[in-house]
Amino acid sequence: MPRTRAMKPITSFLRAPSRAVLSGLLLAAVPATLALPAVPAAAQSSTLDQVVGALRGIKTLQADFTQSDRSGQTLNGKLTLKQPGKIRFDYGKSADMLVVSDGKALTLVDYEVNQVQRWPISNSPLGALLDPNRDVKRYGQLIATSNPNVVSVEVKDPKKPEYGVITLIFVKDPSAPGGLELSSWVALDSQNKRTTVRLSNQKYGVSVPDRAFSFRDPRVTGRRPG
Repeated sequence: MPRTRAMKPITSFLRAPSRAVLSGLLLAAVPATLALPAVPAAAQSSTLDQVVGALRGIKTLQADFTQSDRSGQTLNGKLTLKQPGKIRFDYGKSADMLVVSDGKALTLVDYEVNQVQRWPISNSPLGALLDPNRDVKRYGQLIATSNPNVVSVEVKDPKKPEYGVITLIFVKDPSAPGGLELSSWVALDSQNKRTTVRLSNQKYGVSVPDRAFSFRDPRVTGRRPG
């Protein structure tokens, strides 16, 4: 299905060969708000432990997602996650592309131009979701919010600014793993490009086969898998 002109800014942004660009899929920056006080150190540690527990508690997750950029361009699709390290963003009819991790590498597959790009997970800010024990605890900082039911965590590596900044947004929900439901995330890359991803219809603990994280190489077939 050909892409519309309105979709080009996002798809070209996704195709750009940089780790920071691909990280944009997974993060939601906190909207501009009134200045809020810093979170005390004790609360930082306790809440970050809760966030790590919530992320580690997600064995499998399926959800609908809406991805938008700063100009308001939007794509929709299905997110599938399976620990350890596997994730899939399927854009369906929104765009003829796929982003998938098999647990070792993150791959952007563009079926319109028959292009495949890969990044090591260990070098990607997506580790905030795929390796929460490493990234969130080591690089995370709790950001105060005006809503006591919302938890916001900013994740960045000060030694690698080219990876950008990721902010994970959780909503307190006793039925979610660890009592926190991942509701959205935003990424701000080193070129100041912002991408927001919002989740809905989250389902935890569903059966997900490993083949869900494979893909057909368009450089060989030229066709998207059915």
